[in-house]
Amino acid sequence: MISSSLVLMLILLAAVAFLYASVGHGGASGYLAVMALLGVAPVLMKSSALVMNLAVSLFSFIGFYRAGYFKLKLFWPFALASIPMSFLGATFVLPDSIYKKILAMCILISIARMLFQFERNDEPNRPIPLWAALGTGSAIGLISGMIGIGGGIILSPIMLLMRWAKIKETAAVSALFIFVNSVSGLIGAVSKGTLVLGEDLIFAVLATIVGGAIGAYFGSHRFNIPTLRYLLALGLGIACLKLIFT
Repeated sequence: MISSSLVLMLILLAAVAFLYASVGHGGASGYLAVMALLGVAPVLMKSSALVMNLAVSLFSFIGFYRAGYFKLKLFWPFALASIPMSFLGATFVLPDSIYKKILAMCILISIARMLFQFERNDEPNRPIPLWAALGTGSAIGLISGMIGIGGGIILSPIMLLMRWAKIKETAAVSALFIFVNSVSGLIGAVSKGTLVLGEDLIFAVLATIVGGAIGAYFGSHRFNIPTLRYLLALGLGIACLKLIFT
């Protein structure tokens, strides 16, 4: 029998997947925040978030790709450097206290991304220096593998602030970036023997697939929902405080 706490977690995970997928993200930082709030052990959080990331980021990428927003030239230099570093990062086993602090910092970035709406920019994209893309991809990949996220929540603000891509182009790139990094991170965890999956993971994956599929459709074809993003930012903030002070 499914417990009330599991039902609550599934509802929250589906909501997070919906909102993150609408901007091309897999939602790992949000899933980790939900699990932290509900007291899930860190050893389960990292692997579970990566698995949930796979389905949601793939749905999100397909949505933006079909809408014509994906550009390979914006994707490959970041992914080239991030994939091996994500694998490497996943082999590190961090103490719970350090893991929580790094995760809290990434959640703060997620909050900023949710609250700060980038304006449409009709100017041509600035060229991406290869050294900048490789360096950015390497750093994000390492952090992603270490804490169990895909890294899109870090990559997308950088791309938008540097004006390397438009909003929905960035969403398309971020979605695939998250997918490949999540795959690499999971392979790294398996190779190190640190992959730990909970018995309720199948329910969590199904919940995020539903939320992510709907969010990807609305994000790529319809509109974004500011009020819900503010609520998500509030929830992420509470989780962030819990991680910092517990």
